[in-house]
Amino acid sequence: MPRKYLGGSGEALTVWISVAASTVLVFYGYDQGVFGNVLVGQNFLDTMGNPTTAVQGTMTSVYNLGCFFGALSTIYSGDKLGRPRVLLLGSTVIAVGAVIQAASCSVAQMMVGRIIAGLGTGMNTATAGVWQAETSKMRSRGKLVIIQMANCITGFSISNWLTLGFSFAKGSVAWRFPLAFQIFFTALIWCLCPFLPDSPRLLIRKGRYEDAYEVLAALEGHGATVDSPSVKTQFNIIKDVLDREHMNTYTWGQLLTGKGPSGVLRRMILGAWMQAMNQISGINVTSYYMTYVFIHALNISELRARILAAAGSVDYLLFSVLAYFVIERYGRRNVMMTSAAACCTCWVIITIVLALTESDPSHSFQYGAVAVTFFFVFFSSFGMGVLGVPWLYPTEINALEMRTKGASLAMATNWIMNYMVAEVTPSGIANLAWRFWIIWAVICFSFIPITYFFYPETANRSLEDIDRFFDTKPGIFIHRNKIATQLQRPAIYEEEDRRIEGLGEKSVEVSGSEVVEERVEHRDVKSG
Repeated sequence: MPRKYLGGSGEALTVWISVAASTVLVFYGYDQGVFGNVLVGQNFLDTMGNPTTAVQGTMTSVYNLGCFFGALSTIYSGDKLGRPRVLLLGSTVIAVGAVIQAASCSVAQMMVGRIIAGLGTGMNTATAGVWQAETSKMRSRGKLVIIQMANCITGFSISNWLTLGFSFAKGSVAWRFPLAFQIFFTALIWCLCPFLPDSPRLLIRKGRYEDAYEVLAALEGHGATVDSPSVKTQFNIIKDVLDREHMNTYTWGQLLTGKGPSGVLRRMILGAWMQAMNQISGINVTSYYMTYVFIHALNISELRARILAAAGSVDYLLFSVLAYFVIERYGRRNVMMTSAAACCTCWVIITIVLALTESDPSHSFQYGAVAVTFFFVFFSSFGMGVLGVPWLYPTEINALEMRTKGASLAMATNWIMNYMVAEVTPSGIANLAWRFWIIWAVICFSFIPITYFFYPETANRSLEDIDRFFDTKPGIFIHRNKIATQLQRPAIYEEEDRRIEGLGEKSVEVSGSEVVEERVEHRDVKSG
């Protein structure tokens, strides 16, 4: 009988891993939304000494610097500790940061707490998607990561409604409790991750073959054992790709200068820039500062701004859930380009109505209503594509040996761009007024040609298929490469799987006892 984790195997185990990874993203989403709402409270501002707009921006953005370094740290810790342990460590670090923030009485103390919480968040966000992708089946991988992102927006929505409710409380509890509430999510992670398996692909890389067989059998479910043909085939396909890559024989200098295996540097850049697109779309102008934007850009009262922000988070959540139904059906490329076009349109309309508000103040209420409407439409448009695809893509595109490092670099890119947006937004709104929004319209439009010309499709492909594609040394421009752009799985990859499966069956027929002896030998080495 295969080993069971939290009492489950097969689909049940996949669900448990998805719940744990999604809880990490709920955690992240909560952190994204909570501080922007805390920032507009008068008691908070008084406690912090009524900081200037620039200091408020820095107090918000230093969190992202912590996230940046936390994500980079997983380049080294991610494979050594394994996926579940990194999440446990990251969540514990966030809890420490939450305690410091909730107890803060000065800007300096608050910044320290936010940096520490950021370190943990960076570790978590660089790991959760990789763990999910490496334990999921090919045709459900995208949907499961989209569920993670929907849960991220669930956390964002929780933070908006919780801070709205506590805005009626008197004294510092109005902001201290929402900051301390992060500890609740750490407790949930500790209830789940210690009892779930590591990535079988990572276990194979480490030479822990017996453990990898056990996890593959558990993920397969339906009574599969370590001796089942389907489990052996999966093991052989993964090991075949790893044997051909031999990443461990290359230095970082060789990899980053393009002297390593074919396509490694290019794949890391594709993953990192996809994450950059997520952040420079303008989403964090709204996720960090939605209440602030409604108050200072649209001249809406604080209570009404909080209510609109909370309602906007529900709209955001709804459409991030709907992305589940399109991500595999239409593929990463089509979803990303369509979503980017819609986001660009929203920013153009918001720019126009805010410019009209400045030139015709007598109709500012009507123009403000249109602007709020298209902020909501922007959430819908972003949630359907530019939200989820950039989080999914780096976990798929990077080479098997480099997936942790590639995802870590992608998340580090995400966070440094996030820092930039959070830092410039308050000053941008104050100094550029309606012109500030032109920037995001132009950037969102640029995503369309970038995705069309440079990004190969990863839907309906196994992670090993993507390695095989880059082994062919495709050109930089992929828009005319049918294998790169077609939605259905290319037939050549199905043929390769059948070839490896046939070799495995032949090996069993010729020397079945040797296979058993090899696994026993690995067990002996492990125990020794």
